[in-house]
Amino acid sequence: MNSPAPLLPPPVVQPASDQLHLRRMGIDTRNEHVVFLRSDSPVCHAEGFQALSRLKVMANGHTIIASLNTIIGNTLLEPHEVGVSEVVWEHLHARPGDEVHLMHLPPLETMHRVRAKMYGRRLLPEDYHAIMRDIAAERYSNVELAAFVTACVRDFSTEETIGLTQAMIAAGRQLHWPAHVVADKHSIGGLPGNRTTPIVVAIVAAAGLLMPKTSSRAITSPAGTADAMEVLTSVNLTLRQMRRVVAHHGACLAWGGAMQLSPADDILIRVERALDIDSPAQVVASVLSKKVAAGATHVVIDVPVGPTAKVRSLEEAQDMVALFRQVGQAVGLKVEVMLTDGSQPVGRGIGPALEARDVLAVLQNSPDAPPDLREKSLHLAATLLELTGHAAAGTGAAEAAMLLSSGKAWQKFQDICQAQGGLHFPKPAALHWDMVATRPGLVLTIDNRRLATLAKLAGAPWKASAGIDLHVRLRQPVQAGQVLFTLYAESPGELTYARDYLHDSTEPIIAY
Repeated sequence: MNSPAPLLPPPVVQPASDQLHLRRMGIDTRNEHVVFLRSDSPVCHAEGFQALSRLKVMANGHTIIASLNTIIGNTLLEPHEVGVSEVVWEHLHARPGDEVHLMHLPPLETMHRVRAKMYGRRLLPEDYHAIMRDIAAERYSNVELAAFVTACVRDFSTEETIGLTQAMIAAGRQLHWPAHVVADKHSIGGLPGNRTTPIVVAIVAAAGLLMPKTSSRAITSPAGTADAMEVLTSVNLTLRQMRRVVAHHGACLAWGGAMQLSPADDILIRVERALDIDSPAQVVASVLSKKVAAGATHVVIDVPVGPTAKVRSLEEAQDMVALFRQVGQAVGLKVEVMLTDGSQPVGRGIGPALEARDVLAVLQNSPDAPPDLREKSLHLAATLLELTGHAAAGTGAAEAAMLLSSGKAWQKFQDICQAQGGLHFPKPAALHWDMVATRPGLVLTIDNRRLATLAKLAGAPWKASAGIDLHVRLRQPVQAGQVLFTLYAESPGELTYARDYLHDSTEPIIAY
């Protein structure tokens, strides 16, 4: 009887070259890892590297995965140089001339599961775990990420949403806090302004509850909570800094992406932002994975409903409520979902600095604070106080109002900001333009989506002081010559770009 042939060891993939050196190109590719080689570089020929190849890049004991761009000609790089974008330079902790090694990235095995989903097959939990591990490790290119995001827009079952949420949690770290009750709150977005989170955190923390708040940046809106808070204080906290702030003040207001709590979701958000896609399953998985990762036990979810909000009908909203509750229960969260008015922006400001200004006005009990932002924040805070068992049913509203009106919430907010790096006061951009009413009338509709688009064209959220100051509300009478809103931008080009959008619009953003 013949003995079985011995198993051969797997082939060892060697670095493409040990004679390559780093060069900083000074090119901003945002969060996308990009490296550059001359097309006539010996390493390109020897290893078969081509434009858009996915490569493993190793230098200084650090490894990243990047996409290759090739340069034709010899004016920018020497044959032995590897140019890198700013984000790659930062992640490699590079210095000029550092030695760098490049390797082909092994084939992406999980793409066959993504293709199956694209053709309508329902994936199992283990499929999503494998996909999220690859995404968190940044093995997916932007094209492959876009394929996954679009594949998940339709025909996504509750079971799949649970599997995706659990996979997102497993792909990152999970925080644990020395308390049985850890409060959290989230809005699904899609409504300009609506910057309730900083106010709710200040009230709930002033009540003595633990609320280590990690927030996201804007996905499809002109500002996220982290964008607005960054105008006021530092939000890029390390885990150690976050724990110190929470230990002293019971709460924080930090950007979650700085702590790798749900890294796969952070990567997907970049693509969702570019595609302007935010499906219900992805929203629920994104929100709840971040809550579990941040160590929350009790969460209030704000779902604005309106004709130009993210959720447009009561039927759609009720489906989302059911999905949040089912997935929340599956991942061990106590979830309360609130359907709120999404027919118009909440507050006056749209854009980081203008929204931060509104937050301060409410916390300081300023007479000109937006009343709708104040009332909604109190309502959410009251619900969270009762959900956690801190306040008896029906008593949360009175306690929340007392904590705000007494100044305790404002003092707590100041303490948190000082602990995170100091409190700064926002100013809008110097350049501005007023949209005025051409005739008298009554405000009939306000288009949330197009207002958000206008603010983004003016530069928000990347230009923190850009955005819109809204001066009218629904059902408010207006006179000819009255200012409807003020548009702010940091450069003349951005102001002109936004105004051109208004000029080219066939339907009014504010109908009266």
